[in-house]
Amino acid sequence: MQGVSNSNQAMRRQALFMDLYKSAFPAVAKYVSRMGGDFDEAKDVFQDALIIYYEKVILSPTALKNDIGYLIGTARNLWLKRYYQTSQHLPLDHLEIPLTDEESPSSGRLLRFLETAGRKCMNLLKSFYYDRLSLQEIADEFGYSGTRSATVQKYKCLEKIRETIREKSLAYDDFME
Repeated sequence: MQGVSNSNQAMRRQALFMDLYKSAFPAVAKYVSRMGGDFDEAKDVFQDALIIYYEKVILSPTALKNDIGYLIGTARNLWLKRYYQTSQHLPLDHLEIPLTDEESPSSGRLLRFLETAGRKCMNLLKSFYYDRLSLQEIADEFGYSGTRSATVQKYKCLEKIRETIREKSLAYDDFME
């Protein structure tokens, strides 16, 4: 009798996975494709999400309000994690950010805006984000006592820029021509 019960359980589990695949995989594949992934990567991410779902719901019975939503959300988080881990090592000249013809950043506007933070801040941020110097290298180059001081100074520079944005109520569109 135990064999029939296990077989029945396996068939129900397989039917559940097939239903979840049919319901949730198209949305995950579309999302991964929009984020630069391919079909195989979408399948990998979805299968990993299914395993997490299985561990959460089947192995340790947890009631979910929306199984499909949980599965899609998990897959998206897994994709983002994978995407950012692999894209962080790409040089800036290999990143492709698609802009339409009517949308191109105004480098003059952006540069004038960044200059409000001051020349030293601009150089520090350029060293960190563009030149990819480590915080220790920045501390040495700018004469800070250590990496913690360089981190604090970088934060202060970013806060100056954020404050200017808040004061002028600037938006993304303000930098587009």
